[in-house]
Amino acid sequence: MRICLFDIDGTLLLSGRAGQKAIEAVLRDQYQLTTPVEGIHTAGRTDMAILYDLLQYYDIEPTIDRLREFQNYYLEQLPLELGRAQGGVLPGVIDRLEEVHAHPEVEVGLLTGNLARGAQLKIEHYRLQQYFTFGSYGDHHINRDDVARDAFELIRAQFGDDIQPDQIWIIGDTPSDVLCARAIHARSLAVATGIYSREELAESQPDVLLNDLTEIRLHQLLFDSDS
Repeated sequence: MRICLFDIDGTLLLSGRAGQKAIEAVLRDQYQLTTPVEGIHTAGRTDMAILYDLLQYYDIEPTIDRLREFQNYYLEQLPLELGRAQGGVLPGVIDRLEEVHAHPEVEVGLLTGNLARGAQLKIEHYRLQQYFTFGSYGDHHINRDDVARDAFELIRAQFGDDIQPDQIWIIGDTPSDVLCARAIHARSLAVATGIYSREELAESQPDVLLNDLTEIRLHQLLFDSDS
């Protein structure tokens, strides 16, 4: 058996900045905050980490209740922004998902910093939901490595505690995807379809580095790469 865990934004799809626009709308409409946000890094991070930093940026105490309140507003706004945005599924994604979804010895899931409901909204909007049977999300963790650790526990609970880390591939577009794979001793495939260049991704030393998912047949990688 092999497990494929896909990131969403920049890996499967580009949402046309729908998430960022939803956050901006919440800040404006619910908190009357219009000062531009500067210096908060988002790519590869969990939504919990981003919202924590965002509240601190505006001198709002990031209590659990306030974080949940913001998340709820965000999840109400996100479908509206997805409907307005000019996004799309990235090259090669459908072919690769069809390939692994049809393979009897491959299970396909999500490993993303998105909130679970946010992830669901995005993949349903772009009609990808049928490919994924489980996922690990950014609702509770600041550190993406902890999302990967949750994923590993979930995989063993769902598919057997004999699953080994080298049977798991994490596919993403940021150095954080590569590093969280390393945190659980899984393998990593990085694609330069997000904001990071191929050269920047190479510095994190993924097991496989591609320009995009048109460049590979995943089933060959999953079962032939034992080195």
